Amino acid sequence: MTRFALTIEFDGGPFMGWQWQDHGPSVQGTIEEAIFKTTGEKTLVYSAGRTDAGVHALGMRAHVDVEKPLAAFRLMEAINAHLRPHPVAILACEEVAADWHARYSCIGRAYEYRICNRRASLTLEKGRVWRVGPELDAAAMHEAAQLLVGLHDFTTFRSTACQSASPVKTLDRLTVRRKGDHIIVETAALSFLHHQVRSMVGCLAAVGLGRWTANDLLAALEARNRSALAENAPPEGLYFVRAVYPEFTA
Repeated sequence: MTRFALTIEFDGGPFMGWQWQDHGPSVQGTIEEAIFKTTGEKTLVYSAGRTDAGVHALGMRAHVDVEKPLAAFRLMEAINAHLRPHPVAILACEEVAADWHARYSCIGRAYEYRICNRRASLTLEKGRVWRVGPELDAAAMHEAAQLLVGLHDFTTFRSTACQSASPVKTLDRLTVRRKGDHIIVETAALSFLHHQVRSMVGCLAAVGLGRWTANDLLAALEARNRSALAENAPPEGLYFVRAVYPEFTA
């Protein structure tokens, strides 16, 4: 039995999320089916994190145990062949220690949220960004975002369906910058609550539009109440960017 670590890119649009679902296709199920076609083995693919329907990944990390003797490169090539035409690709595959775990060995996760700040309708980026028509003040958004960095009770920014044992998380980084007509929000932490990133972005957008001040954002955080949320940003702008491990990053 060999454990392989996978680096995965996917367009979340056609899927109900990463995890197996009874009511629609999942990224996990699609990869497991491709592995079965490659090896004839029924396997479980464990990821560094779960993503909601419509959320994308640039570098999701996962692992799988395979009995069939295969070199990592050959396994990757075969899985990718069976993944077509689904919008999922294995970018890297390598052998790892038997006790390496995509989720439990992970010491950090990073996400990016992309806003297209223009009045014109989306064409090439439809389903891959959140279009906000009125002009956003990225500098005001960034300044307000710093109030959320550090150890906080993020109940306001937590989905009511969140299964985390505690709403208290430490946010390591939250930055906002403008790049042309795009607003890029980047964030990193050991782990996140369900909908936390999307909820933070929704509130930062309210600041950028001038509907909220930084003090309003702070009041929402301190309220520890979901009803204090400005809005939950849509899933199509969110990307899982990177998972960090003690020995390497990917």
